[in-house]
Amino acid sequence: MLRVLAVDDEKPALEELLYLLRADARIRSAEGATDATEALRRIGRALEAGPDSEDAIDVVFLDIHMAGLTGLDVARLLAGFARPPLIVFVTAHEGFAVQAFDLKAVDYVLKPVRGERLAEAVRRVSDLVVPAREPQRADPPPQVPGAPPAAAAGGGAEQIPVELGGVTRFVPVDDITYVEAQGDYARLHTAEGSHLVRIPLSTLEERWASRGFVRIHRSHLVALGRIDELRLDAGATTVRVGDAELAVSRRHARQLRDLLMNHARG
Repeated sequence: MLRVLAVDDEKPALEELLYLLRADARIRSAEGATDATEALRRIGRALEAGPDSEDAIDVVFLDIHMAGLTGLDVARLLAGFARPPLIVFVTAHEGFAVQAFDLKAVDYVLKPVRGERLAEAVRRVSDLVVPAREPQRADPPPQVPGAPPAAAAGGGAEQIPVELGGVTRFVPVDDITYVEAQGDYARLHTAEGSHLVRIPLSTLEERWASRGFVRIHRSHLVALGRIDELRLDAGATTVRVGDAELAVSRRHARQLRDLLMNHARG
């Protein structure tokens, strides 16, 4: 049974969220706070009292845009505690998903909140909280199904959250063949399809350099191991990645050839 604190500075939205949470049989208690300061005060009291107290909080369902401190600010502050409550972000803005999961959020639920989507978030929290309460377990808590695990530089099964019809799904970075710039967004291409995320290509280039992604053009970032063919025709260089043929700019052509040769030797 989960003990929940819901935080939203819009009272109707908070009341609706609390109504849905209290209707879930897995929720023991659900209380509300209308601003970040009140939420932090309650969380601080809960942490001082300990996990077995009546004031204990297992998870915070947290709005992002609020007056004063934002939900992201609250999450950053909680990260400094030894055993903070879990966090589920509940927001009308899909553009903060990457930051949210960088802050170890369990889930990211978009408004308007649907009952079945909220139930899935509660399930993910429950999968973490219930095993953690079992004293006989010496193993670390299991990874939330579908959530992006923390990955060490150059390794780990990193995933990236994408929104599909109001549902947050997670695409393994290792499944991405190439990335296409679309303004302030980037389109991730996999063998099964493509996904649009609100992350600049330059950010992904820096983040995924250690995972074998290389810039071949101002509009394209390619997974080196996914390049099937390199072509040089009348001074123009292209690569084939699956069914896609992508241009390689002159400034990147020599570096790409060297990288492919080193990759082949490796």
